[in-house]
Amino acid sequence: MELQAAKQKFIQSWGALGSSWGINRTMAQIHALLLVAPDPLSADEIMEELQISRGNANMNIRALIDWGLLFKTLKTGDRKEYFIAEKDMWEVMKCIITQRKKRELEPMLKVLDEISAVDGNAPEDQEFEKVIQDIKLFSSKADASLDTLLKADSNWFIGTFLKMIR
Repeated sequence: MELQAAKQKFIQSWGALGSSWGINRTMAQIHALLLVAPDPLSADEIMEELQISRGNANMNIRALIDWGLLFKTLKTGDRKEYFIAEKDMWEVMKCIITQRKKRELEPMLKVLDEISAVDGNAPEDQEFEKVIQDIKLFSSKADASLDTLLKADSNWFIGTFLKMIR
């Protein structure tokens, strides 16, 4: 497979994968493009490569910067902003986990705290409270596990993962 074809296949596949980690296809495609780009790219170059509008490019670039997956850089003598992706996959994974926790898990934990105490002693009330407590316990353990993972380094994670699959 030629480089350009492989690059396009990667960008399309990463774009489809992006929806699994809570971002839109275009945002993931921009990230993929910058992951494989040997040099920083301007918004104009991103727009041309992906055939997207300026507004779409700018909105998604800003979102990727907010996620910590892209960084702005400047070229001497050029007034344009250029963008480069975080290429350390451990850091990419940590950014994604951090954002998903913030957007999905933490709001759910807040709701579970709010609804965990139900007034009443009817069997239906007790069953509801038990289910919510079970979900809350599981979610809290997942949150703590993700916090541990975020604080760890890649060598610890890989070693632990390999022990688990043996």
